[in-house]
Amino acid sequence: MQLFNALKLKFENSDWSSNPEFGLIDTLLELHPDLILLLKDDIVGKECNSNFGRKDTPTVEQIVRAAIYKEMKGIDYRELEYAQIDSRICANFIKLDSRKPYSFQMFQKYISRIKESSLQKVLIEINKIAITEGFEDIVKIRQDSFVVKSNIHYPTNNSLVWDCIKESHRLLEHLNEEISTLSYRDYIKSAKKTYFKINNTKSEDKRTELFNKQLITFTKTINQVTNAIKKKSGSLTAMLIQMSLRKLLPLMNQVYSMTYWKEILKESMPNDEKIFSIYEQHTDIIVKGGREVLFGHKVNLTSCKSNLILDCEVLRGNPSDKVLYPQSLDRIIENYDKIPRDSATDGGFACLKNMEYARNKGIVNIVFNKIVGSLRNAVSSLNMETRLKKWRSGIEANISNLMRGFNIRVCVWKGWAHFQAKVLWSVLGYNFRIMTAIAIGRMTVKI
Repeated sequence: MQLFNALKLKFENSDWSSNPEFGLIDTLLELHPDLILLLKDDIVGKECNSNFGRKDTPTVEQIVRAAIYKEMKGIDYRELEYAQIDSRICANFIKLDSRKPYSFQMFQKYISRIKESSLQKVLIEINKIAITEGFEDIVKIRQDSFVVKSNIHYPTNNSLVWDCIKESHRLLEHLNEEISTLSYRDYIKSAKKTYFKINNTKSEDKRTELFNKQLITFTKTINQVTNAIKKKSGSLTAMLIQMSLRKLLPLMNQVYSMTYWKEILKESMPNDEKIFSIYEQHTDIIVKGGREVLFGHKVNLTSCKSNLILDCEVLRGNPSDKVLYPQSLDRIIENYDKIPRDSATDGGFACLKNMEYARNKGIVNIVFNKIVGSLRNAVSSLNMETRLKKWRSGIEANISNLMRGFNIRVCVWKGWAHFQAKVLWSVLGYNFRIMTAIAIGRMTVKI
């Protein structure tokens, strides 16, 4: 009960007692400095902190603490910079002392380096501490998946073509300022008119005619981009713009191909060959039964009796829940060196293969919320089956709490690596809140 006793002493200070979450996190980081070391390589690599000269750069500990504060408060980097001046608890938690607040650019530079794989290690260590402190015993687990959406507009062939034309012209305009010999035609006005006409046209024949017109304009734009890439440039800025155009060109060709096949030839294309955003290219299409089609990534969670999230995986594509069950179970057993007694999941995970797999791993009570065919839940009693089914539904509340509390219905962080990191930061923040609630509950009972 080392954490519990240290937390009681910490709460004697009014600053920490009125901010119990930060009091618990501060205590955790003080008692377990190795948690910060798990993120050190991502932040500064193999470099050692210097003890000489001015301290214009935050330490690794300050960066980690700032990242946690930002996530727990749900603020952006500019608000984090202001909070160092405005909030006493922020200054104390980040250990600012008497130094000047660090700029938002400085924190963004280092926090954005932290990888999802390192955050996974921190998540496991935090949960191990919770187990040691008696917050959790991993007797029973429950599993479910949900979707975190990418920060994109609803993708249609028309909107994707317009995005390509708009983005390419933006870059060409900047390149024209750097290369005096560059000449290009501006198709923005005509392309925008056609874009709105397609959106407001219901007749299939007229839409096809308008798409033909738009694709001709799109072809001219692609040719302009191809020629601009070949231009010789002397300035670094021009080279960087050309590099951006070079990355955009294959996306434009892919969007052209998608649009031509669907809108002109009237033939469908496999989802694996499609792109849903030229800005967030990692975005997947998630189709789950008869529900709304979503664009983002599937996240698979495993939670336990205390409501802590033991395992989180951000997935590519749209794998079946049946495939996710054994992988999750293996990670729980490997990471925490304990075999749960009970397992309860949604009906999407149900299949005979998963039942046999869990039974071979040594799980006693295996419950799927909905069962199909000849499959039957493996339980010690009917009462146990009913209780586990009711308990399983609690993971929906865990997911709702995570998504609302940390605003990850839509992930606004850019890129695949940052998408994963944002989800893991949110899971860590959620676990800190759960641990705080448990600790305060115990202190209240004892008092």
